[in-house]
Amino acid sequence: MTLSADWLAQLPLPQVTAATPVSGGDINLAYRLTTAEGPAFLLVQPHTPASFYSHEVAGLKALGQAVNVPDVLATGNIDGDAYLVLEFLETGHGSQYELGQAVARVHRITAPQFGFDQDNLVGKLPKHNTWQDDWTTFYLNQRLDPLVKRAQEHHLWNANRQAAYDRVRQHIVTENTGRKIVPSLLHGDLWSGNYLFTADGTPTLIDPDVLYGDREFDIAMTTIFGGFTADFYRGYQDAYPFDPGYTDRLAHYQLYYLLAHLNLFGETYGGAVDEVLSRG
Repeated sequence: MTLSADWLAQLPLPQVTAATPVSGGDINLAYRLTTAEGPAFLLVQPHTPASFYSHEVAGLKALGQAVNVPDVLATGNIDGDAYLVLEFLETGHGSQYELGQAVARVHRITAPQFGFDQDNLVGKLPKHNTWQDDWTTFYLNQRLDPLVKRAQEHHLWNANRQAAYDRVRQHIVTENTGRKIVPSLLHGDLWSGNYLFTADGTPTLIDPDVLYGDREFDIAMTTIFGGFTADFYRGYQDAYPFDPGYTDRLAHYQLYYLLAHLNLFGETYGGAVDEVLSRG
């Protein structure tokens, strides 16, 4: 998609003179804007209502209570295309220890229930965030089960996987029975591509998929694809120590992200799913 001068002129920004495509993930078109007041970051979703970005805006606002996030400059719809304009952040290097402390501050923000007041229907894997009093009910019914159903529908599932999943599902119920699980504010997609350090080294979270849930769900994501050092976990622990036995539970949260990748990218992730399922 090429943004016309007329399209850019409708943005509520002063004198946009250039829009340069940049990497913005596999969901949005992304551009670095040059404006009279400096650079800005533009996300566009063609032929989509403005509500497309409502969950991301709400997520940035929620995270911003505890951690640095890019400011939301504008959002809306131009000629049928949804857009979101964010502060453009110059990146630098920073402390993993301080990043861990920042994530711990996020997790200290709590709610009375598990879920969020908006669903996230962006992308190929819609997530329904209906509030629940019980975390296990939320996690199984609104996260794991829908991914298993989708994998079945797309011929990415079999009887062996189903039998293993049934065992894991019961194990999750058992291990959470009696646990005091606090509804913590979660980033929701905490991999290395969704944090950065600003030019002055400030830890910053981007591209959230927020919900209130078990904080171990966020931590599990950090363990799958790398990008978080021992200093990150030390910083987190110093601010908000993990509950006993958390390492034994991480695999059941890794399962969600691996199932998501199985659905998105196919059997490439089948082996990883099977390995986690085999742990019971």
